[in-house]
Amino acid sequence: MISLKDLSGDEISNLLDLSADLKKEYRQLKDCIPGTLPTATARPLEGKSMAMIFQKRSTRTRVSTETGFSMLGGHPLFLGSEDIQLGTNESLLDTARVLSRFNSILLARVYAHSDIVELARESSVPVINALSDMYHPLQILADLLTLRERYGNDLKGLKVAWVGDGNNITHSLMVALPKLGIDLRVATPTGYEPNAEVIDLSVNFAKESGSTIHFTTDPLEAVQHADVVVTDTWVSMGQEDEYQKRMSDFAGYQVTREMMSNADPKWTFLHCLPRKPQEVDDDVFYDEKRSLVWDEAENRMWTVMAVVMDLLQVKNDRRRDQK
Repeated sequence: MISLKDLSGDEISNLLDLSADLKKEYRQLKDCIPGTLPTATARPLEGKSMAMIFQKRSTRTRVSTETGFSMLGGHPLFLGSEDIQLGTNESLLDTARVLSRFNSILLARVYAHSDIVELARESSVPVINALSDMYHPLQILADLLTLRERYGNDLKGLKVAWVGDGNNITHSLMVALPKLGIDLRVATPTGYEPNAEVIDLSVNFAKESGSTIHFTTDPLEAVQHADVVVTDTWVSMGQEDEYQKRMSDFAGYQVTREMMSNADPKWTFLHCLPRKPQEVDDDVFYDEKRSLVWDEAENRMWTVMAVVMDLLQVKNDRRRDQK
């Protein structure tokens, strides 16, 4: 699972189906409440282990993955920047081959996308991209599950607007949403446009599905009649020295109630967190009916559980056992 660009629309939908099934089934277990583990009969990954490589810190990615993998019966092993020096004191090739000998699956949250590509190439077990500077596939699966819960399983024709930086979240939306027939408008300041190759991919995916994708530098144009508005940080980890310039360049991009007055009257809002006030004001972010950010955060767990089960090919065995 390196990028959603490699999956078909049906494959993405199947992962979302499994995520929804897991969420429903585990919530129904009497002893499956926050902070506890379900019974052994609901733990199909018993005896499996996962190495979690984190070059970049994250609350949601670490907690959702560790909790979800444990709920499935597996053993997650967190490897932070102080525990493993990926590509520094040990080569990526050596790291991938060594960890593959100990673990059933690897998950890595890295800076350079080339690192996750090399890990996947050299590993003998499945590898999950938990974030790179190019893509963040796990986040978009959580976003899509959240939108399904609000709008129904068939998202074709839904209008989504992105307002912010042309970053890894933008790229992942661009390669996934068109495959599901979702119309996407992307607004970024001049100089912060998405990667040109990803633009070409997204345009082709949109043509194949009959959806539309549009790029602009005007956030109000992007938000016009949108069902869903999405934003993210303007300053990603590693860009701290660009803070002042970015604050100036992103003037007018804060998602506000006034901006949302241009969207569909029943608009909803997504943000992958952590949120900073300059990106979205409190009035939108904490709107109890419109802001879906807390469901979105929870769904990070259910979707990564589905990805792990799919990659380890335990989905069919688990369903057969239930029957």
